[in-house]
Amino acid sequence: MAVLLRKAHANKEAGELPIAPMIDVVFLLLVYFMVSSSIQKQEADIGFSLPAKVETSEPISFPDEQIIEVDAAGRAWVNGYGYDEPESLRYEQLAQMLRRYREGTEAAQSSARVTIAPSDATPHQMVVRVMDACQDAGLRSVSFAVE
Repeated sequence: MAVLLRKAHANKEAGELPIAPMIDVVFLLLVYFMVSSSIQKQEADIGFSLPAKVETSEPISFPDEQIIEVDAAGRAWVNGYGYDEPESLRYEQLAQMLRRYREGTEAAQSSARVTIAPSDATPHQMVVRVMDACQDAGLRSVSFAVE
């Protein structure tokens, strides 16, 4: 019976792990890494100023007008670059480009003019979408060209 108690007592001691020294080691490592790390300034803390809108005394040479060609499939093309897909309900990319064009002409003290040049086979719905994009961009001077 005494042998069984000693074996049970020996197994209990062998399975225990001293936790206090491990906690001390963890705290020492924590203090070491906190002291050895360097504090860096975050990007949000760096102050800078953005350039403001500058008024020019003389107008900058800017394209007088943008010609939007609409092919038979309904895709809008400006300067050889296609905007949006014909399946899209609104021409968002075209409207963004036209908005930037209008803002650029206003900054250059010029007027923004757009000419829509649809092909003969272009569905009327696509031409209306281009007109909607012009309206979204805030363009007031829109005209049409015929082949």
